[in-house]
Amino acid sequence: MLDWLVEIRGGRSQYKVAAEIGIAQSTYASIEVGSRRPSVNMAMRIADTLGFDCTRFYESKRESA
Repeated sequence: MLDWLVEIRGGRSQYKVAAEIGIAQSTYASIEVGSRRPSVNMAMRIADTLGFDCTRFYESKRESA
């Protein structure tokens, strides 16, 4: 689960965000729960819509000790 993506989405529905991006809600939901990784183009569109740097999708998931 990409909790940070859910947090950035805020109160907007997945359906509304997906419509703004131009993808199906089910596709967006799959990305949000982590079962699908967005293409670079899709990551850029999501980031532009929600206002963050698209490289966040590709950051390491390492946790600090």
